[in-house]
Amino acid sequence: MSADLSLYRNIGIFAHVDAGKTTTTERILKLTGKIHKLGEVHEGESTTDFMEQEAERGITIQSAAVSCFWKGYRFNVIDTPGHVDFTVEVYRSLKVLDGGVGVFCGSGGVEPQSETNWRYANDAEVSRLIFVNKLDRIGADFIRVTEQVKKVLGANPLIMVLPIGREDTFKGVVDLLTQKAYIWDETGQPENYEVTDVPADMADDVEMYRTQLIETALEQDDDLLMAYMDGEEPSIEDIKRCVRKGCRDLAFFPTFCGSAFKNKGMQLLLDAVVEYLPSPTEVIPQPLTDEEGNENGQHAIVSADEPFRALAFKIMDDRFGALTFIRIYSGVLNKGDTILNSFTGKTERIGRMVEMYANDRIDLTTAQAGDIIALVGMKNNTQTGHTLCDPKHPCTLEPMVFPEPVISISVTPKDKGSVEKMGIAIGKMVAEDPTFRVETDVDSGETILKGMGELHLDIKVDILKRTYGVELVVGQPQVAYRETITREVEDSYTHKKQSGGSGQFGKIDYRIRPGEQNSGFTFKSTVVGGSVPKEFMPAIEKGFASMMSTGTLAGFPVLDVEVEVFDGGFHAVDSSAIAFEIAAKGAFRQSIPKAGAQLLEPIMKVDVFTPEDHVGDVIGDLNRRRGMISGQEAGVTGVRIKADVPLSEMFGYISSLRTMTSGRGQFSMEFSHYSPCPSNVAETVIAKEKEKKAAAAKN
Repeated sequence: MSADLSLYRNIGIFAHVDAGKTTTTERILKLTGKIHKLGEVHEGESTTDFMEQEAERGITIQSAAVSCFWKGYRFNVIDTPGHVDFTVEVYRSLKVLDGGVGVFCGSGGVEPQSETNWRYANDAEVSRLIFVNKLDRIGADFIRVTEQVKKVLGANPLIMVLPIGREDTFKGVVDLLTQKAYIWDETGQPENYEVTDVPADMADDVEMYRTQLIETALEQDDDLLMAYMDGEEPSIEDIKRCVRKGCRDLAFFPTFCGSAFKNKGMQLLLDAVVEYLPSPTEVIPQPLTDEEGNENGQHAIVSADEPFRALAFKIMDDRFGALTFIRIYSGVLNKGDTILNSFTGKTERIGRMVEMYANDRIDLTTAQAGDIIALVGMKNNTQTGHTLCDPKHPCTLEPMVFPEPVISISVTPKDKGSVEKMGIAIGKMVAEDPTFRVETDVDSGETILKGMGELHLDIKVDILKRTYGVELVVGQPQVAYRETITREVEDSYTHKKQSGGSGQFGKIDYRIRPGEQNSGFTFKSTVVGGSVPKEFMPAIEKGFASMMSTGTLAGFPVLDVEVEVFDGGFHAVDSSAIAFEIAAKGAFRQSIPKAGAQLLEPIMKVDVFTPEDHVGDVIGDLNRRRGMISGQEAGVTGVRIKADVPLSEMFGYISSLRTMTSGRGQFSMEFSHYSPCPSNVAETVIAKEKEKKAAAAKN
């Protein structure tokens, strides 16, 4: 018999780094009976931060999946990273979740990664609760954080509780619906609390915020709102039903508060997950797509009675073997079933499937729609974003799209024994992380690792050295420059080769012009008549597209180019697909320099926190780094400065910032866009690339 999907909650916990989301997850596990001894992030003992690198650095690097139960409801909880270099973990987790809890620091408020995570959650249309954490900290202010949520995120927080006390006097919360106070003692045990009447000095605030809560919630039901306006008090159940609808429809975000570290306020948060976040059957079904990724109008209806459909959202290799994490959207999967990977076209028999509990697992014989599980030891190259389905009912779920890396380093094994080990290890790591790429430099033969930031690559190198035992020599970080063009050129190119027997001939007349931003490469044919037969157009497109990987200035990949073929010529005997492909390659080399080739550099969105007395130094330093200041905001403990800065100017910035701010400054950055390099910078970069290629050629 299939499980009741209305009792499922698939949720993610996400926040800015150090807002306390992993600690929040630990408290959820403690309250639901999944763990008996609390692990602390600062002690390197948390249940979901089980990698060595996570335990040492006190941050979450991978998303970890945990299943637990609360009052008869099954929670599948995913704790996600807060550092911007690991945002991909948040993105792919949100793709398979039905709801989330956004954790905000009571003193730090809405921080940079909070904004990025919130944007991803908006794109995924995921219902959310807000939990303002660390209210026992100096400078914590619940109402100020809710105002920041409105201003910075453009979201509508629906205040459900009010804190009792501030900073070191924080001791509990008032539930605005029941008008009861929950007060915890100082033992730190979550069950040690009492329910009392509202403190007298809070009565006016409770009445005001409760009225706001009711009026906002009842906007979801016109009949209840009209009755309320006529003086009829709604029942608590009616209000909860309206809050649930508004939360599910993203009209507002029920907002709670507490201190996860001190175990205060957690029960009300868990109750809210049950009361307000949707079950798998209450969210918009995942769309199905054609082979090109375009929606075909069909959906994966969440039901155990439908054909099996699942999305692989994470690959992980550990001591037990390769794990493929999947979210089952419909149908039932039994041990021994044969499933189809619709991307590769290959089928595979399921040997072992497990329920995950951080880095431990429980074997399963069956799973159904709504479940998040892991398949062990899949062999047919299943990757993140692939659809797994019933071979009799093939389909494709909406694929995942990942950002391109912006930073790279070279790595060289110290000895011959490490060469093979490094190749195997990197292969596994690339499968696990879609934003981690590897390639071989064609000139030097070096292995190049590419990632989203310095910390991202630092962690990867650390894993290679410690987890896989590969001794490495690591090069300096390199910027992922790009090239583009700035003007349109109309040109012609003929490829002609005659060496006895049948020759090669292909002539194309074409226009090459700047494309739309982020369009990559686009191709179109406006040939009228038979000057170039249609069957040769794919070869021409292939020839142009293949040249986009190597620009003419310094050999960097080319962005945003549009090619239009409008005429040409062919020979009845000598013309062939390969001849026209070669012609297109020659045309690219010929015309790109004429089209005003330009070097582009990655620009990072930088967010710096500094004590107020160091603001001038920090802004001056950012200006010297060619940064453009986009805003600054004063907070309780310092100032946040936002700027757009070239990545090439940001290497080693943390050391400079700490020196300027006596160790108190912090920053984060994420890729924003590509922008033209100033001529002096471009000349230096191009000259260095030419020197590097010349040196490699000599060797």
